[in-house]
This record gives sequence, C-alpha cells and structure tokens, in this order.
Amino acid sequence: MPQTTTADPRRWKALIFIALAQLMVVLDATIVNIALPSAQADLGISDGNRQWVITAYALAFGGLLLFGGRIADLWGRKRTFVTGLVGFAVASALGGAAVNTGMLLGARALQGVFGALLAPAALSLLAVMFTDVKERAKAFGVFGAIAGAGGGVGLILGGVFTEYLNWRWTFFVNIPFAVVAAAGAIAVIHEPDDARNRSKLDVPGVLLATLGLVSLVYGFTRAESDGWTAGATIGLFVVAVVLLGAFVAVESKVKSPLLPLRVLLDRNRGGVYASLGLAAIAMFGLFLFLTYYMQVARGYSPVNTGLAFLPMIFTMILGSTQIGARLMTRVAPRWLMGPGFLLAAVGLLWLTRIDLDTSYATGILPGLVLMGLGMGSAFMPAMSLATLGVQPRDAGVASAMVNTSQQVGGAIGTALLNTIAASATTAYAKSHATGVANPTGQKLLVLQSSVHGYSVAIWWAVGILTLSALIAFFAINTGHQGGGPSASSADGEGAEDFVPVMAH
Repeated sequence: MPQTTTADPRRWKALIFIALAQLMVVLDATIVNIALPSAQADLGISDGNRQWVITAYALAFGGLLLFGGRIADLWGRKRTFVTGLVGFAVASALGGAAVNTGMLLGARALQGVFGALLAPAALSLLAVMFTDVKERAKAFGVFGAIAGAGGGVGLILGGVFTEYLNWRWTFFVNIPFAVVAAAGAIAVIHEPDDARNRSKLDVPGVLLATLGLVSLVYGFTRAESDGWTAGATIGLFVVAVVLLGAFVAVESKVKSPLLPLRVLLDRNRGGVYASLGLAAIAMFGLFLFLTYYMQVARGYSPVNTGLAFLPMIFTMILGSTQIGARLMTRVAPRWLMGPGFLLAAVGLLWLTRIDLDTSYATGILPGLVLMGLGMGSAFMPAMSLATLGVQPRDAGVASAMVNTSQQVGGAIGTALLNTIAASATTAYAKSHATGVANPTGQKLLVLQSSVHGYSVAIWWAVGILTLSALIAFFAINTGHQGGGPSASSADGEGAEDFVPVMAH
C-alpha cells in the first residue's frame, strides 16, 4: 500500500519528549504513595483525609481523561500537550510548597486535571506522527515500556527522595521533567495538518462522562474505606451506572459525540480496553501489596523496596522493546497479549507463596521477572492496536480510552484487592488467636495475618489477569500490525471509518 503522507523528519526527537512526559504522568501515580506517611506527619493530615492525597489525583485524572482526549482532537495535540505540561509543573510546584492539607489536596487534583490533558495528547501524537508500521512498532515499544515501568520507577524515586531528601521532592521532581518536555515539544513536534477535528465540543457528553467516571472511581474508593454494602458506596455505584448509561444514549444521538461509539464498539479496540483495564487491576494491586509486604513484614527501607522492583522494570522494558516491538509486525496481537498476560499471571502465582521468611532471590525475584516480561510483551501491541485504524480526528479520544481503562482499572484494583486482603487478614487473625497471649506472639500473629491477606489478594489478581488473557485470545481477532486493513475492522460500527495505519 503506498504511503500517503510524508513522515516528519523530527519524529524520533519528538518521541523522546513525548516519552519523558508520559514517564512523569505515570510515575506520579505511585511516587507520592511512599512519601505519604512523611507528608501526613509534616502537615498534620488526619487519617480520614490521608487517602484523599491519592484519591484527589485519581478522581480528576480518571474523570477528565475522555474530555482531555477530545480537547486534543479539537484544539490540536501539540497545543494540548504543552498546556498539560505547563499546568502539571505549576500544580507540582504548589504541591511541593504545600503548607496545609487543603493546599496539598488542591495541588493533587490540579495535577490530575492537567494529566488528563497531557496523557491522551501524548499517545495520540504518536498515533498520528508514526505512520510506517515498523517505525510505529518501535515507537510504541518505547512508549509501552515507559507506561508499564513508570509505576515502578515512581516507587524507587519515592523511596530515594523520602529517605535522603524530603517528601516535597516527590512533587518538585516533576518540574524539570515538564520544562524539558515542553521546550522539546515546542521545538520539534509538528502535528499533521489534517489531524485536527473541527467539530463542536459535546458539552452534555463531557458532563455525563466526567461525573459518571468520578462517581465510579469514588465508589470504589468508598468501598475500600466504608465497605461494599454501605449506603454511600451503593449510591455512588447507582449514580455511576445511571450517568454512564445516559452518556451512551446521548453519544448515539448527538452529531459530534465526545466518544464516538464507532471507536468503542470496534471488536478489537473494545477487547484491548477490557483486557488493559483488567491487567491494571492486577498491576496496581501487586505494587500496593508487595510494597507493604517488603516494608512492614520484611523490614525493607523505602529505598530498598524501590530497588527490589528494578528487575521487573528492566524485564518490562525488555519485553516491550525486544519481544513486543520485534514481533508486532509479524504476529497477531492476541498471540502477544494473551501469552504475555498469562506469563504475568504465572509470575503473580509465584508470589502467592510469600511468608514471613521468604527469600527475595527465590521467592520474590522470579515472580517479578515473569511479571515484567509478560506485561511488557502485552502492553505495547495493546497500546498500538488501541489507536490502529482510527481516523486522525478520533486519535485523541481513542488514546484517552486506553488511559481511562487503566486508570479506572487501577482504582478498582486498589479498592477491590485491598478489601479482599483486609477481610482475609481479619479472618486469619480470628481463627489463629486462640492461645496467643504474650506480646511477641501477638505481634507475630499480626504480621502473619497481613501476609496471608496479601497472598489471598494476589490469588485474586492471578484470576483477574487470566481473565484478561482470555479476553485478549478470544475478543481480539485482527491480523498482525504489518500493513493492510485489520481482519475485523470491517465488521461492526468501525467499518465506515476504518483507515489503514499507513494512511494515518
């Protein structure tokens, strides 16, 4: 098939700055976690408000992603990207300089708002700048590795800053990232002229999607703290279902929808969004439980906890750039995503064996290596397929759906798996409490109960990741991303808008 557009000669330089911005957004989801106890003590944040440091970011980011993706399509991706970077830097500066709880929470929410502009703009810039299939594979290999490994990098940096500098540096570190990425973007990024969507903004869609996603994410957060049967939790889920149902109804009727249903109902893209969302549940859960396990049960320092994740980051980059990118143009996505998620599930299965004296080398390291290789191999073709065959005018919103599925998956994973772990911990402690009277024995029982809870939650994550692999195997049926129309893009809603990757 002849190439219809001339490739931008500065696209590889642009990739550096796009990847840098993506790293900043992804690591920010975890870097603050390790610093949170120090920030709480310093600012006198109550235990009730502590979770809001994480939740404020997640709500703003997850709730506004679709809006951010459509803004990128309407306003221009480069302009949205740079605006997001500048805003993120300002919000980070405010967070680092916070003098009270309100200022810190406001800064975190503001980070989420600008992250929601930045993340879909970054991914959609790749989708419209890299048009050759082999180059696209390499570009998405780098992007997929960073998207997958960024959370682990955040844990390492969070540990280093908290232990050797100050919790405030977990915010200030974003400023040089943002300044370099914004300056580079202004200098080298050139967006294709025909990639802009000139239609009007779907305001009802924006309001319904944002409020619906916020209700959904907040519902899972409340489930974690108040329980699944609490009135507030159930109320939030009901509101979310009603609002998101109304959103789908509106989108099927308006002339210029926020989320064109053709993007969502394409069989392959729908499969990618579902499998990535489920994988994010398992991934976020793993970071959470292993961090607590290593610091509380095994007594690792924050820095050593972060360093313990390094092999997973390394193998994730290896899986993405050496397996995913090399095979993507020759192997159908489901034969990379399915086995990749299954390999990651085997890694998690290994980690269900943890106890109070588990050796890092034999009990944790093999699981992390398998998890990294599997996730790296699966993430990259998934991210590329999510934007493959989308008209340039829809690239922003298709990219936003990738981020939305991961962000909502992460929020669900943290709440769901935390609740499962807490229940298992309580049950274990009750059933083993008989005859434990001395303080040493009670302390040991508390630790054993916690580790049992983590193990049970990781078993659930194994099941969720296996389901993700099954969706990848059976829902995604396109051929390899090596040119020509995908096998299934001609069915369903996406048919009339399918554009082969070479014509982006």
